Amino acid sequence: MIGSIRGKIILKTEKFLLVETGGIGYKINASVDVLSKVKKTGEEIMLFVHTHVREDAFDLYGFLDRTELEFFEMLLNVSGIGPRSALAILSIASIETLRKAIATSDISYLTKISGIGKKTAEKIVIELRDKVGTELEGSSLQVELDALLALKSLGYSQNEAREALKKVSPEANTNDKIREALKILGGK
Repeated sequence: MIGSIRGKIILKTEKFLLVETGGIGYKINASVDVLSKVKKTGEEIMLFVHTHVREDAFDLYGFLDRTELEFFEMLLNVSGIGPRSALAILSIASIETLRKAIATSDISYLTKISGIGKKTAEKIVIELRDKVGTELEGSSLQVELDALLALKSLGYSQNEAREALKKVSPEANTNDKIREALKILGGK
């Protein structure tokens, strides 16, 4: 199995990277977060890779660090979550935020933020709560959710608001998160 890849980016799309190494171009599916960190084609990149083999496909999923890869693989162990769903979940919220939601059994956060159904959110919490192993406060999730809803009410899309909130200090209160996110969104 392919565990990592280092090479030159020859194509970047909204869903994948084409990385050339040893004269072969590998199509590597990636999260929005990974794709946003890749600035241009032609640059050298090193990705940790999850190889997913099915009867009719051989897919690669790339991550910038091992933590992302390990969290992705934890999501895959939840029944009903495939690689595309796991990648979509990782694209929507930071790993830290997802860990908080799972550790505090905040099913409503998972369904509101990631767009997954209630039953799938419950499965994720039940199967991963002990594995994320963090004791976190639920209040920080509420702060993030309040900030997201405030940004949406100001006319920003859910994806724009989420991307801005990923760049904001995690310790900030609701008002500070909104203020910092607005600065980020205004700078575009």
